[in-house]
Amino acid sequence: MKIVIPGGTGQLGTILNRALTAAGHDVVILTRRPVHDRDVPWDAESPGPWAKEIDGSDVVINLAGRSVNCRYTPDNLRAMMDSRVRSTRVVGEAIAAAVRPPRIWLQMSTATLYAHRFDAPNDEATGMLGGAEPDVPGYWAYSVEIAKAWERAQEQARTPHTRKVAMRAAMVMSPDRGGVFDVLLRLTRLGLGGPIAGGAQYMSWIHDRDFVRAVEFLIARDDLAGPVNLAAPVPLPQRAFMRVLRAAWGVPVGLPATKWMVELGAFALRSDTELLLKSRRVVPGRLLEAGFSFDCPQWPEAVDDLVRRVRG
Repeated sequence: MKIVIPGGTGQLGTILNRALTAAGHDVVILTRRPVHDRDVPWDAESPGPWAKEIDGSDVVINLAGRSVNCRYTPDNLRAMMDSRVRSTRVVGEAIAAAVRPPRIWLQMSTATLYAHRFDAPNDEATGMLGGAEPDVPGYWAYSVEIAKAWERAQEQARTPHTRKVAMRAAMVMSPDRGGVFDVLLRLTRLGLGGPIAGGAQYMSWIHDRDFVRAVEFLIARDDLAGPVNLAAPVPLPQRAFMRVLRAAWGVPVGLPATKWMVELGAFALRSDTELLLKSRRVVPGRLLEAGFSFDCPQWPEAVDDLVRRVRG
């Protein structure tokens, strides 16, 4: 198959490109900074020669959007919103104009769409969307609005011949440098991988190989459209999640961090505390109902594999 990945130079694009190319597919990356043979330039905002790559392709996987690993200032939040909505709209326009449109458009979304909660898991059918939770920072609601607008841009695209799926992805755990697992492992090795603000907030995650397998599953299953949670079936409270990671690496102690300590650390790293403090209790209802089987459904087996690959 010919698979076009707009915004495919980040961590998730690298994971997918590596796996799909190894499987024999022709993978084209749309990027602002072409480097490799199958990289094609685009600006993620306007139509251009890049659109001919989509015409005649089999699959489009749109991952474009400004990284969330930044301070959530008003300017950065607006940049996140604009980059996601504009890139999604222009991809939709290219698909709509194609003589031979792709049969499926997988659009990146996020599990951040769901509410900060501890009482019950969020699946696609019964999950509670965020934005109105009490006792959370007000700007968290804007993160939810970004996710909603991102999905709405895909929904509104007039692409009747192309099946559309919004991938509400949890944190993808891979051994690649710079990814979320790399950051968590670094903190663990420094003895800082303890409970954060008590550690009751849930962490939803998915192993990188299951992420790839879920994408392949969605491509193959013609009966799946709309929002789909890409998350392992067993999210864990942060304190338990990090305890398992410490045990896998062989670190006996992880110093706890209070909320104000996390705020200082996030400021120093030019990141935001929402990434650590929001409780994302997300489960893959639709994937499980459709018969998808996870290779790593439980965090202990997933982290053992990741640690082995880092060390190997």
